[in-house]
Amino acid sequence: MHSEATLLIRNADLLVTMDDHRRELPGGGLFVRGNRIVQVGASKDLPETADQIIDASGCVVLPGLINTHHHMYQSLTRCVPGAQDCELFDWLQRLYPIWAGLTPEMINVSTQTAMAELILSGCTTSSDHLYIYPNGCRLEDSIEAAQQIGMRFHACRGSMSVGESKGGLPPDRVVESEQAILADSQRLIETWHDANDGAMLRIALAPCSPFSVSQDLMRESAAMARSYGVGLHTHLAETLRDVAYSQERFGRTPAQYAEELGWTGRGTWHAHCVCLDDHGIGLFALTHTGVAHCPSSNMRLGSGIAPIRKMRAAGVPVGLGVDGSASNDAGHLLAEARQALLLARVLGNPGGMTAREALEIATRGGAEALSRDDIGQLAPGKCADIAAFNLQGIDHAGALHDPLAALVFCAPTKVSLAVINGRVIARDGQLLAIDLPVLLERHNRLARTLLSGN
Repeated sequence: MHSEATLLIRNADLLVTMDDHRRELPGGGLFVRGNRIVQVGASKDLPETADQIIDASGCVVLPGLINTHHHMYQSLTRCVPGAQDCELFDWLQRLYPIWAGLTPEMINVSTQTAMAELILSGCTTSSDHLYIYPNGCRLEDSIEAAQQIGMRFHACRGSMSVGESKGGLPPDRVVESEQAILADSQRLIETWHDANDGAMLRIALAPCSPFSVSQDLMRESAAMARSYGVGLHTHLAETLRDVAYSQERFGRTPAQYAEELGWTGRGTWHAHCVCLDDHGIGLFALTHTGVAHCPSSNMRLGSGIAPIRKMRAAGVPVGLGVDGSASNDAGHLLAEARQALLLARVLGNPGGMTAREALEIATRGGAEALSRDDIGQLAPGKCADIAAFNLQGIDHAGALHDPLAALVFCAPTKVSLAVINGRVIARDGQLLAIDLPVLLERHNRLARTLLSGN
């Protein structure tokens, strides 16, 4: 049983609920019992005592941000020489041989580092798409990292089964047999997946992409996911080359390919969708299929601009993703919300996305894409996942007339307070569960080892 300790956060300059009424409460606060929010409102109307009381004066308090797409192991291979100026396929071909040297320790340490970076940016829930398993690596290497740091986690059992010899993109030495992939997928679901409301750990099945797995694996993964009630995740329509590959190899657009293989519906979400056509947008809206928008990665690789305004207008659930640290090369989710806002405007529409829409995508949108209604807002009964940002520094000077907009428009800042499942995970900008300098020393040492093998 979760401890029924109480937590009171009060006197926020602004409390942003993202509830069904999108209330923004100056001087607001909230009261938590155990891992659930009990009361949200004006600080004067909240209980006066609690086991832990936090004064949020000078802060904007909002729901913990939700990251819907990442490859956390890639934090070991940021801005690798030779991959800094490539488009997607060339970038992958440069990095696959390096990633073939990954070890279980590297997966664990890189996942903790990526999660630490996310939490310090206000993120409390993250998915991770681990699709390469050399040298005895297992998804447990990521799961254990999440449990050590205390992050709410959607662990995606990724996979690649079609290597170069079969017309795929990855080298044969980093792909697995489909029988082994499906057996391990079933094992992971039965061992780790928590379907309950408020779950800290969920499993999703995530064959990597149309150019690295077979149609059979896509179909069988979808059938398994449906039978167990777990999520489905993959990359889709990321670049024009990606679309051309689907049309040449399968005679289908990416959206048609997804529909035919059972990859639409609630609980299924696709990363990028930069080149999703009108048919695909309509299909995703109709079936409530989610999209993980990764603006920084899409810009970094020259992939293009996803039609997010059109998707949201149609009713597609859109969340935000930092994507892998080898293609971003950051894991700051608040910075990603800012990039989403700027990218929506860059072609000439200054109203293409507002600050409030950007934060909505980063909170409620992410929850919807992951098919969760227990996170993404500050409301009674919801999980106590909370982020607070102090706006009293130089980055926000002169912007305090609209603290919410300041958070998005001004330079991205680190979180002051992070609460996950009712537990204070970061306070005064410092992580409580791990010794960050020690972790970073290990991480940088392992990154040197990984790169020196190539």
